[in-house]
Amino acid sequence: MSASGTPLDLQVLQQAQQWAATSALWLCTVLHTWGSAPRGPGAMLAVSAEGHHCGSLSGGCVEEDLLARLAAGQWQAPSQVIRYGDGELAANVKLPCGGILGILIEYLPAGDDTVAYLGRQLAAVAGHEALHKRLTLPHPCQSLTPAEFATQPQINVQGHEIDIRLSAAPQLFVAGYSPVAQYCMSFAFSLGFEVVLCEPREEVLATLQGDSQVHTLPPGVRVLEALPAHYLQLNGCHANTAIVALTHDPRLDDLTMMEAVKTPAFYIGVMGSAQNSRHRRERLTRIGHLTDTDQQRIHAPIGLDIGSKTPAEIGLAIMADIVRLKNQGAADQHR
Repeated sequence: MSASGTPLDLQVLQQAQQWAATSALWLCTVLHTWGSAPRGPGAMLAVSAEGHHCGSLSGGCVEEDLLARLAAGQWQAPSQVIRYGDGELAANVKLPCGGILGILIEYLPAGDDTVAYLGRQLAAVAGHEALHKRLTLPHPCQSLTPAEFATQPQINVQGHEIDIRLSAAPQLFVAGYSPVAQYCMSFAFSLGFEVVLCEPREEVLATLQGDSQVHTLPPGVRVLEALPAHYLQLNGCHANTAIVALTHDPRLDDLTMMEAVKTPAFYIGVMGSAQNSRHRRERLTRIGHLTDTDQQRIHAPIGLDIGSKTPAEIGLAIMADIVRLKNQGAADQHR
């Protein structure tokens, strides 16, 4: 995640698409990591023919050598796979964590075809669709086709055949600020989530913004000044989204739940004790007309039961539960 709140790989594709109108470029994608590595499979770096670059493959471990080799004219085939960390390239370049990176490098000519090709991938990473990206080395990508939504990048390499499933980074949608929300957002950012805070209350916004700022949001949080339920009604969300309501204010939390169950979000949760959660379920059935199926999607009480008491512990329990379901979904997709 970048400091601007836009996922880094989304920025990479946006920048690459701008370059492609007038410049050839290389699009580099991490295929595999062995051992520990700073960035995981699916991480991207784009490099223009003029030497400009955007993104990261390793947190800076290999980029200097890679950029020097590209500037010297290496890797002009439409596609090739290289490895760092095992002596194959630049034996003196070692990842501090001792890992190995396998990297797909695509050389893309300038022009409308490349702009359109990058645009399809940009739409997938933005959450509009999921795609299978298939290519056969050393040829250009021959297929971008719709795929089932994946909770994380999925990459399959069989000899010269490469299949990359592209979809959006996980998103945490927070309906209203609270101390617990503060910790959830901080943990989520560290875990690689895109973090969105939807906050309609002017008095709360005043504590988060401007010279009178009282609370400091984690870096990269995107703040939407809107009623969460109204925003979800108009814009929805993609399937790799976790929606949480953590204010204890039923005007915010209940309305958010009524709209959240209409979205494809993989996790929906609302904070409250077991007794408060029972009362909320009664209200949501009576007033919101939620069905039993709708109610079963809502995690209430929210989070793993770890005996949490403080805002930090509750935030940890919530994010642990979200990550559990996210990773469980990824495991199910591999079966």
